Amino acid sequence: MKVKKIPMRMCNGCMEMKPKKELIRIVKNSEGILSVDLTGKKPGRGAYICRDAQCLEKAIKSKRINKNLETNVSAEIYDNLKEQIING
Repeated sequence: MKVKKIPMRMCNGCMEMKPKKELIRIVKNSEGILSVDLTGKKPGRGAYICRDAQCLEKAIKSKRINKNLETNVSAEIYDNLKEQIING
């Protein structure tokens, strides 16, 4: 029986490769609207972040999410991410 391959993605905070299921996805759809994608299934360009407040702070400080999504991420999205990380 074949072993199923686990998809890996890079966290925008710590820059470590981790399993996709362990990360939170921020997605920019075709209209340019940003949202937090907890399922990982929404269509569009995605950026990933660990479920760790320190990783989120690093990503905000270095503006890596902005660069990956090629747009400015609003404070509302960052607040939503912080809430998701705190509430688990």
